[in-house]
Amino acid sequence: MTILLYDLVGRDSTRPFSPHCWKVAMALAHKGLDISTVPTRFLEVPAVEGGVSKTVPVIRDGETVLADSFAIALYLDEAYPDRPTLFGGEGGEAMARFIERWSQVTIHPYVTTAAIMDLHAMQDAENAVYFRQSREQRLGKRLEEVTAAREAGLDTFRASLEPLRSMLFYQPFIGGAAPLFGDYIVFGALQWARIASPYQLLNDGDVVAQWFARCLDLHGGLGRKVAAAA
Repeated sequence: MTILLYDLVGRDSTRPFSPHCWKVAMALAHKGLDISTVPTRFLEVPAVEGGVSKTVPVIRDGETVLADSFAIALYLDEAYPDRPTLFGGEGGEAMARFIERWSQVTIHPYVTTAAIMDLHAMQDAENAVYFRQSREQRLGKRLEEVTAAREAGLDTFRASLEPLRSMLFYQPFIGGAAPLFGDYIVFGALQWARIASPYQLLNDGDVVAQWFARCLDLHGGLGRKVAAAA
């Protein structure tokens, strides 16, 4: 049975950009499950599956409708135990929760700083108005003021990745010899930046950039099927 994934897009329905939706897309590919994506714009989210969630991703798997990327990953491991694991057990689930929190407080704020004007430019007229109003209310400043801080914050952002960088000297993936959901969490954040903005977050020689390239190649190059922003 094909699983539906409601995937956040802007004006161009072929360029899904949400970090959380990318986590789920990679998790579904990891499981080898058939999916069909439903391109969904910000203002369409409240109507998804009768208003089940204020945000996407949302999936429908038969009669099961579920929101939240982490909850979806847990469901996939429980519902499809015969397919490759996303967590490798309870310890892996706990570790992935830490990685999710780390990514949200370390990577996401700087990607917002670096890419927010590009994300605004990706929206059609109606959704651009919503995006600006909602983000400026959340951030307490104009989008232009947010992006103005990206150069000053770049070195600090790169330094903040040192724990990940150091670990990747020992193993090719966060999950060890092969990727797990923890990899897809961090991948989603960097893929969000890659698709939204041409601004270079990482030096090409960075171990983290090399890991990201390996992730882009996973599952038949799923991540590369959406080109980087030019």
